[in-house]
Amino acid sequence: MIHSSRRAWLSGCAVAASAFLLASCTSGSSEEDRAANSSSSPTPSASQPTTGPSEKKLTEQAQAALAAVHNGTMVEAGAERVADGIHTEPNLSEGKAYKLNLVCFGSGSAQLTFTPGSAGTKTTVPCDQSVVQQRITARKLIRIDVDGAKGSTGVIAWQIDTI
Repeated sequence: MIHSSRRAWLSGCAVAASAFLLASCTSGSSEEDRAANSSSSPTPSASQPTTGPSEKKLTEQAQAALAAVHNGTMVEAGAERVADGIHTEPNLSEGKAYKLNLVCFGSGSAQLTFTPGSAGTKTTVPCDQSVVQQRITARKLIRIDVDGAKGSTGVIAWQIDTI
């Protein structure tokens, strides 16, 4: 009698342990699982409308548009939100000619400016997926700024190539 009650107790423990393991394996409550679940469905932000393409998708499209017009050796490249703009001081060789390619995917426009102003021409970059090209010559350290117009959204990608 003692032997059979012990067997029943062990069987009950095994069933309880199996149920516990099954529940813990399917609950996904580890820190890694929570991080993976939260990163796969980002919370919409005020700067990214939930009805339009994702920022990642816009960035991929903008970079593909630049790749289509790429020639020469790439010096510097990147992509930013229109709201953040581009603010860079590329390391360019004095007296050498370069081509700056810009494209904006989204809505609105952005303004391209150079410091010093003689390094390139101030230009409006529409967020209509068209590539804007600008020839620049470095005479000394230059700064390139691209600032989004009020209410503009999307992604701006740029690439500087040697000519």
